[in-house]
Amino acid sequence: MAYIGNKADSGFTSLIKQDLTGASGTSLTLTHAVANANDIALYINNVRQEPVSAYSTSGTAVSLTGSVVSTDDIYVIYLARAVQTTVPPDGSVSTAKIADDAVNLTSKVTGVLPVANGGTGVSSGFSYSEGTFTPTWNGYTPYGTSGKYVKIGTQITVYVTLVTGASSNSSLIQLNNLPFQISGNQGGGFVYHNSVPLYGYNIYTLFTANSTICQLKTVSGGAEVGVKYMGSDPSMRGYSTMHWTIVYQTT
Repeated sequence: MAYIGNKADSGFTSLIKQDLTGASGTSLTLTHAVANANDIALYINNVRQEPVSAYSTSGTAVSLTGSVVSTDDIYVIYLARAVQTTVPPDGSVSTAKIADDAVNLTSKVTGVLPVANGGTGVSSGFSYSEGTFTPTWNGYTPYGTSGKYVKIGTQITVYVTLVTGASSNSSLIQLNNLPFQISGNQGGGFVYHNSVPLYGYNIYTLFTANSTICQLKTVSGGAEVGVKYMGSDPSMRGYSTMHWTIVYQTT
């Protein structure tokens, strides 16, 4: 008939002894890591020591509350040992279990990544900066002016405000003192005059290669002409406010 009940064991687990004869001082080193002092039976000159009171353990290190000499007969019997490493299940590690700044994205993450919280979205080797600058206008002192910029890599976005005086009649509106050198003639922009966009005048931004000058021009009768503050169409009459947004490349 079939066997009823549990089958008899066919294998056994034996306790391990480790001799530490010759050790001295207040520290011993184990061959196997243990979880705590109760996992080993420590004998000094055949007298068993009381766990925790006489010694403590941390991995493979044993710290004694007293001191031993090299002539003492010391050995341990392993009652329990760390014999395996537990691998956590997939999806079981939460954010709280990961220390801040513990993940090296350079070596651990590949592919196209989204912009992290607080990041700028630029790749390695690029830079991000922003600040203010004081524009100058073709040797003309305006009633008021201000400027700021944002730099991502080699792309510059400039925001400028120009307020003209009551009797301003300058010829070409030319912005100098841009915060970064223009590379070539690549770029563009748009202008608002008293909060009204000037698209009807076909105004565009003309960049001068390898300089820090940016000019605004329009087209009249098929020819390019400079935009004046006042005195000809399109007129920028006294105390006008112009807002420029300019995007260009730098080196």
